[in-house]
Amino acid sequence: MTWSQVYDPMNNIWLSTLFASLPVLVMLGGLGIFHMKAHRAALLGLATALAVAVAVFGMPVAMAGKTALMGAAYGLLPIGWIVVNIIFLYHLTEQRGQFKILQESITGITNDRRLQLLLIAFCFGAFFEGAAGFGTPVAVTGAMLIGLGFTPLAASGLSLIANTAPVAYGALGTPVLALAAVTGLPLLDLSAMIGRQLPFFSVLVPFWLIIAFAGWRGMIQIWPAILVAGVSFAVPQFVVSNYHGPWLVDVAAAIVSLVSLTLFLKVWHPKTIWHTAGGASALTQGVGAAVVEGEARRSHGYSAAEVRRAWMPWAILSILVFLWGIPEVKAFLDGVSILKFPIDGLHNMVMRVPPVVAKPHPEAAVYVLNWLSATGTGIFIAAVISGFLMGYSPVEMVKTYGRTLYAIRNSLLTISAMLALGYTTRYSGLDTTLGLAFANSGFLYPFFGTFLGWLGVALTGSDTASNVLFGSLQKVSSEQLGLPPVLMAAANSSGGVMGKMIDAQSIVVAAVATKWHGHEGKILRFVIWHSLALTALVGLLIMAQAYLWPFTQMVIGR
Repeated sequence: MTWSQVYDPMNNIWLSTLFASLPVLVMLGGLGIFHMKAHRAALLGLATALAVAVAVFGMPVAMAGKTALMGAAYGLLPIGWIVVNIIFLYHLTEQRGQFKILQESITGITNDRRLQLLLIAFCFGAFFEGAAGFGTPVAVTGAMLIGLGFTPLAASGLSLIANTAPVAYGALGTPVLALAAVTGLPLLDLSAMIGRQLPFFSVLVPFWLIIAFAGWRGMIQIWPAILVAGVSFAVPQFVVSNYHGPWLVDVAAAIVSLVSLTLFLKVWHPKTIWHTAGGASALTQGVGAAVVEGEARRSHGYSAAEVRRAWMPWAILSILVFLWGIPEVKAFLDGVSILKFPIDGLHNMVMRVPPVVAKPHPEAAVYVLNWLSATGTGIFIAAVISGFLMGYSPVEMVKTYGRTLYAIRNSLLTISAMLALGYTTRYSGLDTTLGLAFANSGFLYPFFGTFLGWLGVALTGSDTASNVLFGSLQKVSSEQLGLPPVLMAAANSSGGVMGKMIDAQSIVVAAVATKWHGHEGKILRFVIWHSLALTALVGLLIMAQAYLWPFTQMVIGR
């Protein structure tokens, strides 16, 4: 027996909209106002969504429950499977001291703090974002910067600012995959459109990062290196997103940027070398040896063989992640084993109806368990191979894996609850009700729609969660206003990346990584204006795409 969505159950669009917004308001209020832990706020938001879906919008109880379970399963695999395995690999390298060697080998490339910041926070952080996302880049780069002598505020705040442009394609394209899943829009079109928005900011963010740390004068002194880092990231970001897909965008762009900047620094270095790790403010406070004429690089004390061993796990990871991202490899692995579970009592039982669609349309509900071709499986294999090469026994690796699961248990719960909430709002029609109301922003919708993505990430901690929550809303609103839905769905993700630096989860991760517990408010105050300014710039770009550029004819010449 099918159930048709109802978009104005109270026969008053504003009252219906108020009820539809309750799950999001409860969750965001719990995070932003009452400072609840992310997993508790997500679970409370999910409970509210289920209550509103059943009691107000009339969704059958069984359907609502199955919708939430399907979303939670999607949160565990593929998303949670990626996160747990990348952190497992990180723990393996840290316990053997390999991560410390990797960290210190950076000084053999450059002794300038600004250039180290580019290499670690922007280039290397982008690699971690591409491979795992969900706070992992901030944790790793923050710890590395602290190890090099950066102050806790600089290490945490700058890691957050750097972790922006790659976010939309993080965790091997997971945000884009989730966006396509909840909107029903073509995955490759979404990937390409985001790839026509973010490369501008991939060039801008490295300059912004160094200005935030060293000021305008400090930035001008190393602008050639910044340009190399930004352009060598932006170009692969555009090419891969437009002509391959979302899976390997960050990994490919990060590797190209890291190699390009490293090679550039072999032949170029600034005339003045910054040895302070406190940033421009430290220069007026007499903190350390600040700016001096000196050696551009120094010996780190490790042999070439030791450095190669330290980088070996990440090289293996890069190779396997690349292989797992090749469509032919995915198809082969799926041919070996893939499980599909149509959700009985939900699959094709929920009907979307006018005015959202031209005629009633059933919503598919199939959970695909591609456990072998899942990118997290490639990461797991890379971690196991690296573990054996580092001398771990199977028992030691099992124990480390157990500690990893325990360490990120709340993160996994948060991801599952967020996805369960998003799927509940989608199948019950709550997001559609919100979208119909949000369309009232009219001409300025492209700008404010961008900030909607920013708000979602800022208060949920995930571009994936924001896309799941607001992706369908963006699609519905844009259709109501006569704007191409691919543009506004992409804007949700592109605007969302700038909210990553101020979300509570990332700030807490940064504080933990830099051993600066209790100073989360200082970190937030440091990054919030950067976040707002960059989001406004993204919004202006989306406005230009909407009204000035014939982008509808740009999708997509592959």
